[in-house]
Order: sequence, then structure tokens, then C-alpha cells
Amino acid sequence: MNHKAYLGLAIPLTISTITTPLLGAVDTAVVGQLPDPSYIGAVAIGTIIFNTMYWLFGFLRVSTSGYAAQAQGANNEVQGIIALTRPSLIAAFVGVCLIILQWPILHGFLPLLSQDADVQTYASDYFGIRIWGAPFALLNYVILGWLMGMSMIKISLLLQVFMNCINITLDLLFVNVFSLGVSGVAAATLIAEAAAFIIGVIIVLKVSAFKLKFPSLKVIIDPVSFRKMMSVNRDLFIRTLCLLIVFNLFTGMGASFGTEILAANAILIQIHYIMAYFFDGFSNASSILTGKAIGSNDEKLYHKTLKLSIQWAVFSSIILSGSFHFFGDYFLLFFTKIPIVIELANTYGQWIVLFPLTASLGIVLYGVFTGATEAVPIRNSMVLALIVFVIAQFTLVPAIGNHGLWLAFIIFSFGRSIFLVMFVPSLTRKLFLKKEYSQNNIEVC
Repeated sequence: MNHKAYLGLAIPLTISTITTPLLGAVDTAVVGQLPDPSYIGAVAIGTIIFNTMYWLFGFLRVSTSGYAAQAQGANNEVQGIIALTRPSLIAAFVGVCLIILQWPILHGFLPLLSQDADVQTYASDYFGIRIWGAPFALLNYVILGWLMGMSMIKISLLLQVFMNCINITLDLLFVNVFSLGVSGVAAATLIAEAAAFIIGVIIVLKVSAFKLKFPSLKVIIDPVSFRKMMSVNRDLFIRTLCLLIVFNLFTGMGASFGTEILAANAILIQIHYIMAYFFDGFSNASSILTGKAIGSNDEKLYHKTLKLSIQWAVFSSIILSGSFHFFGDYFLLFFTKIPIVIELANTYGQWIVLFPLTASLGIVLYGVFTGATEAVPIRNSMVLALIVFVIAQFTLVPAIGNHGLWLAFIIFSFGRSIFLVMFVPSLTRKLFLKKEYSQNNIEVC
């Protein structure tokens, strides 16, 4: 494993994963061309609600990728298929539950995120349409996670690009041609998610031994294995819950500063998402390689993966920070032409320059832990970072307003990196201590 091989895996994954935030970014950009900033605020609120729901179950993609990579490393086809079918059952069940509970979900979130009547009305329209895509969105997480874990990177990339092309095309058609506004944006995303699911199922059936060796239901829901998977997913769920608390506190506090600042923050958060998912491509590469290393019991591959993960996290963070510092104005114009929103986004955009430098290690090394299916350190590091964020927000916001809110977010980003790095030595000992112990016993004998 060298830099060329690592990048050969990471670059396609980066292109693939970076298309995920483009669903929200394109929605924001399209309505940002409309004259009323309430449209941007509404899509921002709607996106936060869906991020809250979907990210809570983001473990469906992450753990699926880790288990699939380990199955591939061990050359165990049955376990590879089980790695797909188990989380698919959970995804379908949760998706249907979200549709059933849509009214309390919407009316539980909406008052917390905005008090503006127009924003609430448009956000309700957006939510009421997109919610029907919940089962498709969650099942897409599983399909993409499985394809990535099985090293079918190009296929996962094509699937993501396909979904976003449909979304972009329909966004422009529904908003610019049919003048459907926020409802058109939501409908475009719903159709894109459903189409991606249908194509994803067809791909899985063609590239796997699904039809020939589908395991029995008894094997799929084996209590011991299912409980182990759920324990990993529980910790990843808690990690995501902490992350979503941060974003909801951030958005709610930003909304209290007025519609224009809410819109400016929404645009900067979308840029942050693109940066975060850029790192997520490296994280997925690290997860796949770590899973293979553990599945094949290759300690050398693990250490090399860890080293490359750190090196490329640092290097890519410098590239992203420099890019936004020098070309940030062009990024902002992509999202909106409203002068006051652009001015505010420029004012607070300096904080986005710091985001890659502070968050890169936390996001990329996250992949090492998920590839090892060791989620407890991920959970603990995020809980600590959340505590730091809450303290920083309630200390800094009263003093320096929205600047304090962004500074608290940067402190949180730095915290999630530092706290996770602290768990790396214990992870290494846990993974390979037993191997070294067994080898020593053989030598003694």
C-alpha cells in the first residue's frame, strides 16, 4: 500500500461522497436565485430536519461498509451478503416509521428552528413532499455502504452521480420552468432518491451472488450476530445524535439573529458539508482498507493505512482551506445573488477557512474506527466534543453574537479531532494484541 494506491481508492470515493451534500446544496442554490431570502431559510430548515432524521441512521451506510469490507478481506461471500440484508431490514422499517410519524416530527422541529411565518410555511411544504422518500434514502445508504465496502467504487460513484444529475435537472425544471418554488425542489429530491434506489437494487442483483446464495432468514436474524451489529450501530447512532444536536443548536441560534443571517449561515453550512464530505471520501478509503486489514489479519496494512490517513487528512485540509480563502466569493455567488446575504456570508466566511484544518483528522480517522467496527471510541470522542461545543456556545454567543456561534463550531470541530486521535493507540493495541500474544505462545511452545 502506497500513496498512489491509497489515492486510487480515495479519489473515486471522494467524488462519490461529495455528491451527497450536493442534494442540499443544489436545492439551496436554486431557491437562492429567487428574490425572497425566506426560500433559502425554508430549505435550510427542511434540510436540517432531514439531516437530523437521516443522519441519526447514518450508521446504516457506515457499519454496512465496515462489515462488507471485513467480509471481503476474509473472502466470505455469505457474510458479505448478510452485511447488506441485515441493515436493509432496519432501513425499510425505519423509513416507514418516519412517514407514519411525519406530523409530530415536523411540528416538533419547526418551532425550534424558526419563528418566521413565511419560513415555516415554505419549510412545511418542503418537508411534506420529501418525507415520502425516507425509505428510499435510508435504503440508498445501505446500498452505497455495501458497494463501497465491497470495493465497487466506480459503481457507487456512478450511482451517486446518476442521483444528483436527476436532482439537478428536475430542480431547474420544476423551479425555473414550472415555477413550483420550494415544493418543486422537494419533489426533485424525492424523485431522485426513488430513482437511485431502483437503479441501486438492479446493480446489487447483477454484481452479487444474491440470487444463487441468498442466506436463510434464520441466518440473517441470528440473535448473537444481530446483537453485535446493533451494539456497533447504537454507538454510531449516539455519535450521530451528538453531531445533530450541534447542528440543530447552531441553526436554532442562527435563526434568532434574523432571516438574513439564517440564510447566510445556511449557505456557509452547505459549503461546510461539501468540505466534510470531501474528507469523507478519504474516510471511506481508510474504512475499506482497515476492514480488509482486519479481515485478512494484516497488521502491516493497518499501520500503513493509519499513516496514509493522517498524511492525506492534513494535506487535503490545507488545499481546502486555501481554496476557500482565495476563491470563496465565487462559491457564495453559486448559492445566491441577494446582496445582504452575500455580504453576511463574506463576513462570517472566515470561519469556514478554519474548518478543514480543525476537522480533517476527526473525519478521516473516523473511517479507521468504522472499518475496525470499533464504535465506542467514536461515541466517546463525539460526546466530549459536544460538551465542549455547548460550553463554548453559551459562553461566546452572548459576547460576540454570530461570530461566537461560528467560533464555538470550530472549537467543536477541533475537539472531535483531538479526542478521537487520543483513542488511536488503544485501538491498535486492541486489534493486534491478541495476534502478538498468540504468536508469542507459539514461539514459547
